[in-house]
Amino acid sequence: MARNNETPIRVGLLGAGTVGSQTARLIVEQKDELSARIGRPVELTGVACLDPVETDPFPWIDKAIVTTDTMSVATNSDIVIELIGGTGVARKFVLAAIESGASVVTANKALLAKYGPEIYSAAEAKGVDIYFEAAVGGAIPFLRPLRESLVGDKVTSMLGIVNGTTNYILDEMTTKGLQFDDVLKDAQAKGYAEADPTGDIEGYDAANKAAIMATLGFHTSVTIDDVSVEGITKITADDIAAATAEHKVIKLLAVVENGEAGVSARVYPALIDENHPLASVHGSFSAVFVKAEAADDLMFYGRGAGGAPTASAVVGDVVTEARHIAAGCTGPSIPLYKNLPKAPITASKAAFAVRFLIHDKPGVLAAIAAEFAKNGVSINGVNQDLKPSVTDPGYDGEIQQLRLVTHLTDEVTLRETVEAVQGLDYASSLASESGTALGDIVSSTNQSAGQIQSIATAAEQQAATSEEINKSIDEINAIAGQTDELAGASLAALRRLEELAVSLSGLINELKDQSVERG
Repeated sequence: MARNNETPIRVGLLGAGTVGSQTARLIVEQKDELSARIGRPVELTGVACLDPVETDPFPWIDKAIVTTDTMSVATNSDIVIELIGGTGVARKFVLAAIESGASVVTANKALLAKYGPEIYSAAEAKGVDIYFEAAVGGAIPFLRPLRESLVGDKVTSMLGIVNGTTNYILDEMTTKGLQFDDVLKDAQAKGYAEADPTGDIEGYDAANKAAIMATLGFHTSVTIDDVSVEGITKITADDIAAATAEHKVIKLLAVVENGEAGVSARVYPALIDENHPLASVHGSFSAVFVKAEAADDLMFYGRGAGGAPTASAVVGDVVTEARHIAAGCTGPSIPLYKNLPKAPITASKAAFAVRFLIHDKPGVLAAIAAEFAKNGVSINGVNQDLKPSVTDPGYDGEIQQLRLVTHLTDEVTLRETVEAVQGLDYASSLASESGTALGDIVSSTNQSAGQIQSIATAAEQQAATSEEINKSIDEINAIAGQTDELAGASLAALRRLEELAVSLSGLINELKDQSVERG
């Protein structure tokens, strides 16, 4: 450790990738400025990477300090910046750095989401700092206010867009009407998405951040294993169009809450009103809403991705820790003094939009409505798109999209209901035509992964309505919501109406024929 005001504070960098290289640039190019702010010289003394050749594109990195001996850099620095990613190896080096007496700066959300409580405890026991502003929200100064500014308040919930890649994809789909796969390729070409984008598009990156947010905000241990996750891979242009028609937009949200049932953390694509501030978060930007008892509503907004913006947050943490070293102190620890229960997923209620591909046959809507009623899910609205989205050689009729919007329910019940609809078999109780049609529904939904999609809506802000409500839905719900017997009666009534329609058509044709004969 540095012992006087003339000795440089040694900074070791683990990882020289997109963020690491930009972090090195800021430290080297702003060395004098940073030293003046700190009150002590600061110097980049080691850069560890798998292959020194990786640093060739970065002339600001002195080749003399580049090494493959990561452990040496980790244990011979005053401040260690961990930017290698992953969990196992990163954990080893971070704990080794702490044990050697070094303070640590990291942007590794996966590491903190899995091993955060262990690392916080180790840093506190050793009397060193652990800062990680860049782990959530990129350049946005969000975690520091959560960790320090709001320490005198009680945070009750946080809601936000915390992944710039998915926000860019959904924004492009919304503004340009493009399909998911096309936008993903564009995002990869522009560097917004990795060659393997799984962590972003499946929601895992946002889930890691949600775990960190909940841990800091509620002073209790929340890991990645406690987070419910759903990504955006099944969002289609049709979903975007339906949301637009309802004056809503789809965003991937991280939501953490501390309620009566306990702490919950979840990530899901949500429908939000077009007038909500989060609806205007475009491109690769991120934003987080924080609700506290005394402070009420707070919003943090800014660049949530990119090498330079993220490096800005990393270097900000380096300056903070260097100031503490110069002053002979440490910053506040991260006390996890609460052992709050984890709320079951059923404790969170929301409205949902569910999309099916159906064959346009009599009795189908009634059968689906009956299954929703049987599972206790109330239907708020129905929209049946007249424009077919797919063709089926085995069916000569029209395939339509059926979009149901529910009243508040929990995700488990909703998913069970959707699965029940997929498994419907009413062939014995329906007319053969209707039974075949319903079987075709099941076949279609099972064959195509994107044909059923549920989109959770934030319960407090998104009261979902359909763009066109079927005038008979209340009657169908009323009948279907009683008993299976009554549901069967409703279907029988529909059959009878079909028969009457056929008879009426026959009578009309007979009258036409008679008229022709008389003429």
